[in-house]
Amino acid sequence: MDTDTIEQGKTMAIISYLTIIGSIIALVLNNDKKNEFAAFHIRQGLGLCVTYLLLGYFVGQFDSWMISTAFWVGFGILFFYGVIMAASGKMQEVPLIGAFYQKLFSNLGK
Repeated sequence: MDTDTIEQGKTMAIISYLTIIGSIIALVLNNDKKNEFAAFHIRQGLGLCVTYLLLGYFVGQFDSWMISTAFWVGFGILFFYGVIMAASGKMQEVPLIGAFYQKLFSNLGK
């Protein structure tokens, strides 16, 4: 992938990690341009947001600050890792579940 494609998609890629609304905004903005770099990070960001919301519901039922804190820290690290990779122009999957997101949302951005 050339550097122009990466530079044009960086903003959308970073936005995709900012909550579910950011992922949807980046997805809509990328519909016209079809930027491959942005699409990769949109799939990662959307997957992280959906997983965070689904697991967060169940983690909240435990009523334990230790479990909740571990959950927040773990997902915080994953989101931060995604933003750093997007900002540095790398297409590297989020650890543990990134490959699953690429398969699950493979039709987004194409």
